[in-house]
This record gives sequence, structure tokens and C-alpha cells, in this order.
Amino acid sequence: MKFWIHTYGCQMNVRDSEAVEALLLAAGHEQAQSEEDAEVVIVNSCTVRQKAEEKAVGKAGNMIAAKKITGMMGCAVKRMGKDIFKRLPKLDFAVGPRRFGLIPHIIDEIVKTRAKGVLEIGDDETPTGMDAHPDIQRSGTTGCFQSYVTILIGCDNRCSYCIVPDVRGHEYSRPAREIVAEIGALASRGVKEVCLLGQSVLRYGVRNPAWDERDAPSPGGYIEAFPRLLEAVASIPGIERIRFTSAHPKGCTDELIRVYKTFPQVCRHLHLPVQSGSDRVLAQMGRRYTRAEYLAAVKKLRDFDPEFALTTDVIVGYPGETEADFEQTRTLMEEAGFDNAFIFKYSPRPGTRSAALPDDVPMVEKERRNQVLLDDQEVRGQRNNDRLIGTVREVMVEGPSKRNRLRCAGRDSGNRIVVWEIPGEACSMPAPGDMVRIRITAAHPQILLGEPL
Repeated sequence: MKFWIHTYGCQMNVRDSEAVEALLLAAGHEQAQSEEDAEVVIVNSCTVRQKAEEKAVGKAGNMIAAKKITGMMGCAVKRMGKDIFKRLPKLDFAVGPRRFGLIPHIIDEIVKTRAKGVLEIGDDETPTGMDAHPDIQRSGTTGCFQSYVTILIGCDNRCSYCIVPDVRGHEYSRPAREIVAEIGALASRGVKEVCLLGQSVLRYGVRNPAWDERDAPSPGGYIEAFPRLLEAVASIPGIERIRFTSAHPKGCTDELIRVYKTFPQVCRHLHLPVQSGSDRVLAQMGRRYTRAEYLAAVKKLRDFDPEFALTTDVIVGYPGETEADFEQTRTLMEEAGFDNAFIFKYSPRPGTRSAALPDDVPMVEKERRNQVLLDDQEVRGQRNNDRLIGTVREVMVEGPSKRNRLRCAGRDSGNRIVVWEIPGEACSMPAPGDMVRIRITAAHPQILLGEPL
């Protein structure tokens, strides 16, 4: 049958959708050319924010109305459980984040028996299909030279505002040998850059062992599981860049810094969510670090490399956030010197600890604070990028620029977007995955412009 997958949410959802695509292809199904052409439509849902959940439910409702075999997967399914069929009575199946490996079997059973309302939301520690990758990835977030690899699922941090531990379950670190084998297979197919995924990726190997006595000792003497994994991945022939997300400041250890120093394949960029600059708010959020501890982690990274790129997440309008709390967030962001920031207006999620608190910051004030931080980041981003004018960046080509097909675009090790003119005809454009050296000649807050050397 022809299938189509709609994906909402984070990189982990993108990766899960890729795995489902590979499993369906292996089971003999065919990827449709469009939503209209599909016989089966699967909506991979997000529930971190209400708006994302509503989009996914709305899309599934439209597909049901179009008389497609329609299924939902992902975090919203886990949150709603059997109540999802009250919202969508004609939904064919619903599958939680750790059960997507069952989707090919479920579709086959629906075709045979015309069953409706199939629900699978168990919290298996070892979900199947996590290493499945399509032979040729669709254009989009990843290309044939890039791939996401999930190394850790679930989360045990239990931040007060976050529903992820409830919908993705406890942390589970995949065995290192499975990950290394998966990346080795990807490299043999031409993948040059991998992004290792986990809700709190630096906790890899903390809750359950990722290495055991069957594994060879670390050549570099690494003790911590995640630095040891980075060392192993960096040794795989063909892998030129290694990224990972998302991080926590408590994971910025001396061993992690040693990995950065030792292996140039490990990109000089870290997404390090801070959420607030106020110790009082951080404590209420359950973030398990102070402002000073967060800034100490930033200093450790910047002492290693002054050009080290840092991005972050921030929440404005958390219950009880005062103007003084907000100003502390502003000053922390300036002191950290973030290259980019993703800023969100607080919204309560059912079942989280913060949902029991009064949502007492008016929306108009949330919007004002959000805009202030966006304006600050625009200035900060311009200043950071201006400092790079005249430098030479090693850039991995991603393809033509979205705005001008006669320009080429790619990213440096710091995940900064770099754009340059193609000398001569468009046919001389380098191939995606090629590494080129670009001298930076101009800068915008989110983009560097340059010329090839």
C-alpha cells in the first residue's frame, strides 16, 4: 500500500518517522508521492505544547474525512491514551513513541480484518526498529549525507513544566555496539554527518549500562559513557562530523571537553537549554543547576574555544516569574553570548507539576518578554557573526540556498549557516556533503556570507 507520514515536533519525531518509513518499505509498502496519492496516512504527533497537539489531531481528522487508512503515533497518543478515540472516533490505529515498530503489522491486520481503534502505547524498554533507515532519505531536515541516530530515549529529569517523561518514559540508553554498528552501516552508504539524539543526551549510559565487558576498552581511557561513545563514532571511517542534542550543563564534564579537543569530527556547537536566568525560577522548574553553574559550563566550553557556538531554549512567563526574574534571564543570555535562542511563551501541560500553579503572567506580558528576548538575540547574533568576518570556515555543503538557487549553502562546525556565490555556471555547484573552505565577507544575525577559497 502507498503510505505518507506527516511529522510534527522535534528531531526525535523526525527520526522515528524515518524509522517507520524504512520498516514499511521493508514490509513491501510503497512511499506515496503525495498525501493525496496515499492509501495510508500516519500522523506523528507532538504534545510538548497544546498548539502542536491540536495540529496533529486536526491533520488526522482531515485524513479520516478523506477516507484514508489513518493512524497516529508519537507523544500525543501516549498522553491521551484511549481518549484519542473520543477525539477521533474513526481513527484506525494509535501507537505510542516506544511501539512504532509494530506499525507494519498493525496496518496488515487492519487491511485483513478491517479493524478500527487499534491502540498500542506500552512502555517497552527496548523498542524495535530504532536502527531502521530508508535507503534513500527524503529531502528535508536530513539528506543522504546526514542522518539522525537515536542513542537515548525517555527522560528522568522531571522538569516541572515538561510532559516528556510521561509520554516517552524512563531513560533507556541503547547499547553502544548497536549504535556503532548502525552508524558504520550509514557511513558505508555515504552518510558523512550524524546527529546523536536524546532528550538529555549527555546522560547517555547513566540509568542503564551502555557498555559491558564484551566491549573493547576505550583507547583514550574514557570512563564516562557518552565521551566513550563519541570516541568510538569518531573512529568510524567516512564519518566527518558528529553532532548531538539536547544537552544539560551537568553533562559538560572534563571528559567531554577532552573529546572536543581530541576529535575534530565532534562539532563545536552545543544546544544547551537554560530556560531561565533566575535561581528562584530554576529551582521551581526543577532544573537541578543554578545560574552560576550554568555559566560555569559555558565558560568551560568557551575557554576551550572562544568561537564555540552555543544555542539555547528559554521559557518566558513561567508561573510567578517577576520582572526581576525576567531581567536575570536577559542578563544571563547576554553573559552567555548565545549564537541563537529558541524562546517560548509558557503554557501549562496537563499532568505536569507546574500545571497546578496559577498561570499568572498575562499573555500580553508573555508576548512582550518574548519579543524583548528576540530583539536582544538579533543584536547579539549580529555582534557574534560580525566577529567572524575575515575568518575561514570549513563548511559542509547542504545544497542550493533556499532564497537563491545560484548560491550555495552549508554549515560550519558551529552549525552556523554559510551562504556563498557559485563561480561560473550553476552546474559547478559542489555536491551535498562536500567540504569547502569559505572566507567570511559579511554577516547577518543568523547567516554568514562568504567566498570560496
